[in-house]
Amino acid sequence: MPLDRVKHGPWAVVTGASSGIGEAFARRLAAEGLSLVLVARREELLLRLADDLRAAHGVEVRAVARELSTDDAVTKLTQAVGDLDIGLVVSNAGTGIPGAFVRSGQQEERAIIRLNVTTPMELARAFGARFAERKAGGLVIVSSAMAFQGTPYMANYAATKAYALVLGESLHEEWKASGVDVLVVAPGATDTPGKDLFPIDYKKLPIKWMQPELVVESALASLGRRPVVVPGARNHLVACLGSGLWTRSRVAALLGEFARRAIPAERL
Repeated sequence: MPLDRVKHGPWAVVTGASSGIGEAFARRLAAEGLSLVLVARREELLLRLADDLRAAHGVEVRAVARELSTDDAVTKLTQAVGDLDIGLVVSNAGTGIPGAFVRSGQQEERAIIRLNVTTPMELARAFGARFAERKAGGLVIVSSAMAFQGTPYMANYAATKAYALVLGESLHEEWKASGVDVLVVAPGATDTPGKDLFPIDYKKLPIKWMQPELVVESALASLGRRPVVVPGARNHLVACLGSGLWTRSRVAALLGEFARRAIPAERL
């Protein structure tokens, strides 16, 4: 389904755009003819991607290197794009730390909350006000399949993604009368560089990796049609298990057993 370039353009903001799902969103949106603001920490990767998109699709691209877990990150970002007519925001940047909750540093866990919770909320407020004025626009919040149930050894991450899920569901209903589309995307295991940041033995997990491009395809096909999408039939089934087919405690126990198999003992 083609993107509505009038409603969701002419510019889109994509956070976490330097790799993975964010990069896949950027490439697809550029192919649809939207100009882009690419936001991430790694400026070199952003500039390389910006050059690729300009050459391939003839769109305008602005790269904004920004650490989004700082208190003033969203304020500075909105100032940096104040001259642009933004019609779509993809809030994709996020992170988590696998392992026992009490073994990670408190400052690390606070940074996760700042990036995964506060930043999407502030993006929604800042750009939602713009969308309400223009009576058109779209917000895509990338959550996780972990948002649907407690996930041992990813406790804080799962909790932050549950916030993103409920925030997006709420805004979908709140904003639809104003002509603003809101979608929560809750991917399962996706083949991105982020999966290799920590020493996890994925061979011990019942994982079937999804490609980022398929996540994006599912998201854009759902934007304006529903509040939440879980890409992939297998991932949708897992989300259903955590939403009532099994008891929540049973699902959490099963996920905890999987984690204990795959995460090194020193992190448990």
